[in-house]
Amino acid sequence: MFGICNLAIVPVRSEPSDRSEIVTQLLFGEHIEILERQNQWARIKIQYDDYEGWVDSKQYQVISEAHYNQLSNDAIILNADLIDYISAPENLLLPIPLGASLSFLNNNEINTANFEFEGTKTSGIKSKSALINTAFMYLNAPYLWGGKTPFGIDCSGFTQMVYKLNGYKIHRDASQQALEGEPLSFIEESEAGDLAFFDNDEGNIIHVGIIMDNNYIIHASGKVRIDRLDHLGIYNPEINKHTHKLRVIKKII
Repeated sequence: MFGICNLAIVPVRSEPSDRSEIVTQLLFGEHIEILERQNQWARIKIQYDDYEGWVDSKQYQVISEAHYNQLSNDAIILNADLIDYISAPENLLLPIPLGASLSFLNNNEINTANFEFEGTKTSGIKSKSALINTAFMYLNAPYLWGGKTPFGIDCSGFTQMVYKLNGYKIHRDASQQALEGEPLSFIEESEAGDLAFFDNDEGNIIHVGIIMDNNYIIHASGKVRIDRLDHLGIYNPEINKHTHKLRVIKKII
């Protein structure tokens, strides 16, 4: 079975329970494969990044395999505003967040609710220099484990969405993203838009941020914020200490 998210933001959980942790989110218009059903729950795989988890079966619309494949091959079109809305003929207004997928709206066989969108869209690959401007749109968004929107986002959700809005696909989790791209030996070799990864005492990658010019970094820690970056890691001037230990810098694009 296959489906498409027809709500603004849907939690994807680690287990089939409302009490289970949120591991990521489905945004409006993202399409999925249903791997398993368990009572009211469905274990799904998100087509965009192959991420798996459990969603409430009432929170998506079933589509055919043919429509799933068609959406997988269509160009990605996304909402480019912090928040906008989808309208329907019966005067329904559905708010959608930055990065919601709009690719299916022109397909009347999938868009059975006759949703319409008149806001700002983005599609295609942008220049690397555009990444930082996109990152600023999330500035001060509160940290939320599993989040992918300006109303709550985690560190790797932040980097994935910034890249996605500029036409670049990277994986969902920081540990997965750290396996992509080309490693750089020094901060001085990096460019704005490269990714910096940070580990814990056990050597596990636990954090990621987007490098800016002049040894600054924008990342999600408590909120999406801008801090200093040096060879030791992230330095927070508000508390006068390093908060994250630098492991590797990667040039993804």
